[in-house]
Amino acid sequence: MYSFKFVRENIDLLKKVSQIKNQNVNWERFEELDNERRRLIMFVEDRRRWQKDLTEKIARDRENREAVEPLINQARKYSDEIRETEKRIGEIEKEIENIISFIPNIPHESVPVGKDEKDNKIIREWGNIEKKNFKILPHWEIGDKLGIIDLPRGSKITGSFFPVFKEKGALLVRALINFMLDLHIKNGFKEVWVPAIVNRDSLFNTGQLPKLEDDMYYLERDDFFLIPTAEVPVTNLHKNEVLNEDDLPIYYVAYTPCFRREAGAYGKETRGLIRVHQFDKVELVKFTKPEDSYEELETLVNEAEKVLQLLNLPYRVVLLCTGELSFAASKCYDIEVWCPGVERWLEVSSCSNFESFQARRANIKFKRKDGKTEYVHTLNGSGIALPRTIIGILENYQTEKGEIIIPEVLRDYMKIERVTL
Repeated sequence: MYSFKFVRENIDLLKKVSQIKNQNVNWERFEELDNERRRLIMFVEDRRRWQKDLTEKIARDRENREAVEPLINQARKYSDEIRETEKRIGEIEKEIENIISFIPNIPHESVPVGKDEKDNKIIREWGNIEKKNFKILPHWEIGDKLGIIDLPRGSKITGSFFPVFKEKGALLVRALINFMLDLHIKNGFKEVWVPAIVNRDSLFNTGQLPKLEDDMYYLERDDFFLIPTAEVPVTNLHKNEVLNEDDLPIYYVAYTPCFRREAGAYGKETRGLIRVHQFDKVELVKFTKPEDSYEELETLVNEAEKVLQLLNLPYRVVLLCTGELSFAASKCYDIEVWCPGVERWLEVSSCSNFESFQARRANIKFKRKDGKTEYVHTLNGSGIALPRTIIGILENYQTEKGEIIIPEVLRDYMKIERVTL
């Protein structure tokens, strides 16, 4: 989180950043509180100086009880004023910290300034969008016909947007997870298995709190949260640690279930698996030196792309504009798969560089060979999320007979070549 000093010295920049990232920050209240805090600090400093002068006078005249008594009373008054004022300063600082916690990360200079998705920039496309001579069914229809996706029973068990995968559908989920983990491990990522429940501090460190609290599932009794992404527990693996320069970069991969309330999402197209409350995801996290982080971002995107290339799914890479950029990110690429049944590009991965934003919150540093310490840069990307990847497979690999051809790279995992009626 930014320091008081940094915010004061860069307030015009940070005001602009909050505006172009569509983040509401109560700047008027911040300046009001900061001015009051500085005034009260001067008040305390004056009282302490006066108190010191009185103490010296009392020491000189301590034999003259009659002359010293009012000085002692005045010194006590100053002590009471100092104590009450310091209490107020503490309250102000707590409120200021809360306001500062809503100030977003500064976008990288290469990020296009814009308000929404129309201002995003398509970087590249991969694969062929095959024109078929039959009507491609949306994934929820073909999934129901093949008996591999059961939305009604998921709704019966929990509620809407909690899907059930059955038989070959469950096998497809497991195959995708194992395929992606094996791929990333082969490419140098170290697998970790982490808790799916985290504390409030962990979510603050990665930037989900305080802004996104309404979007998460909260366990009130313990003040814990179900994770919205493995980014949270994996990034916090090195909380309050000082790494060695030779240890960097560190690459982690983790599979976890993810949970999101998707507050405010209703009213958008959410049918089938497009937007669900519980889903599986393989996540990639990097800890790097600052000078390497943007090159590492590009290789992170390439790592996520390899999944889709091996699955032979058509996709595009999109650079997000400032208005679409997440609270904590400095730069982000989305990877979107073409899904012909719903006739939409659907995001399956976001790859972000947070620079030192998360590391400052989580106090993750590294020591250079010259002995100096500084914050690491953190990056993460989906490698990749399953629901929309499954949509891509069911809709791109669909045949006229209503079968699903299994992508070749998954056949050794599933031991079948197609899902039939």
